[in-house]
Amino acid sequence: MTPPSRTLGIAFSDGDRTSRLAGAVVRSDGTLDGLGFEACTVGGTDATDAAIALVDRLGREDVRHVAVSGIAPAWFNLLDLPRLRDAVDRPAYAVSYEASPGLEPALREAFDGEALARRLEVYRSLPDRVRVVPDESGDAADATDEDPQPLFVRAVGIDAGEAAAAVRGLVREGFRRPEPLRIAAIAASAHREAAEG
Repeated sequence: MTPPSRTLGIAFSDGDRTSRLAGAVVRSDGTLDGLGFEACTVGGTDATDAAIALVDRLGREDVRHVAVSGIAPAWFNLLDLPRLRDAVDRPAYAVSYEASPGLEPALREAFDGEALARRLEVYRSLPDRVRVVPDESGDAADATDEDPQPLFVRAVGIDAGEAAAAVRGLVREGFRRPEPLRIAAIAASAHREAAEG
């Protein structure tokens, strides 16, 4: 599968109390085609609302997929991928960069009561991760335990294999992150620094 014609990558950059989101619309050839910004609360539960507001603010009907960097930005402000997908009416997937035994132990350590229950409900609603790794040419192959630097993809509104293939097509030679997420991360950091400066 070739990458979609335009993907919106969303990344977060955390400050003390506020995390700044950037959304980068990137064409399949890697060209930046739009930017938008939003904010959410570090340690809060509003990351999904902020991502939805960002998509709405951009108003880009030509965006085919929405990719987010991770599922627990802003200190466990969990992203509800099914709700995001339903709200934006297009496939949504989260890309992460490290192997993990899962977030449940860390959530239980950091929260209790209703705060824990709410986060566990969102976390348990997420699809399983698919493990892929880019090869030297910038493409990717199905990863094995021996492969270096895998990516992990959780997808809703699209088959996990198709989402993994789309992500593979978005990784540029010499980089590990899919281009929409790499650009969004740079923009989110700059936005946070400007807002805090």
